[in-house]
Amino acid sequence: MSFPTRAADASIDAVQRAAYWPMPIARAVPAAGLALVITFSADHSARFGLLSFGVFGIVAGLALGAVTQFRLAGARVRPYFLTQAAVTLVAGLGALLVSSGHTSSSEVGFLFLILTTFAAVTGFLELYSGMRSRRRFVASGDWIGVGALTVVAALSFALIPPDYRQNFSGPDHVKRVLDASVVAVGVLGAWAAITTVFLVIAGLSAKWGTQAIAASSPPEPGTTSHPAESENRT
Repeated sequence: MSFPTRAADASIDAVQRAAYWPMPIARAVPAAGLALVITFSADHSARFGLLSFGVFGIVAGLALGAVTQFRLAGARVRPYFLTQAAVTLVAGLGALLVSSGHTSSSEVGFLFLILTTFAAVTGFLELYSGMRSRRRFVASGDWIGVGALTVVAALSFALIPPDYRQNFSGPDHVKRVLDASVVAVGVLGAWAAITTVFLVIAGLSAKWGTQAIAASSPPEPGTTSHPAESENRT
């Protein structure tokens, strides 16, 4: 007699997906903006990296805080996502302040400090949230994926020598310089692009999954509670 349990699990998943799917879409928007700005800009200096990340941090922090407040109310992992939103917002504000009040030599050090700290803290928080809610919340796999990707980005920032500098000539025989800030901004853009694709796929998969479950197995009366409550009951 496992059919009622399976039906109840499907109903809980549908409720969770219906509430969750706007969250990754909202998070993907500022990440997509950051990826596009970096991709189509020829300037990958430390100041540009601080400015672009600063705007991203403020927008992404406010967006994550808002969707967490409304979409994860009562969930066990809600405090971790609110902390993640606060860290992102503070990192963005710090990046903008540094870019407007320091010399170019000191900007490189601050760029690495801010990016490494942001990625390490937020990546660990998201990874922990995914592990903590595994098998209890439909988005746990998404959080593990994004968290792991962000931790990898933090390791990449930490491994780039801040004093790295390489002169080279392109096919047009114009002398150029590949330095630490160019590499760091490039890694930031790659992280933003991959994260955008991951979040969009996660959001649309959750939305379509909700529609598929609702069409095949409508939820029984009394199963329309908030997804966080369903998570806590399990």
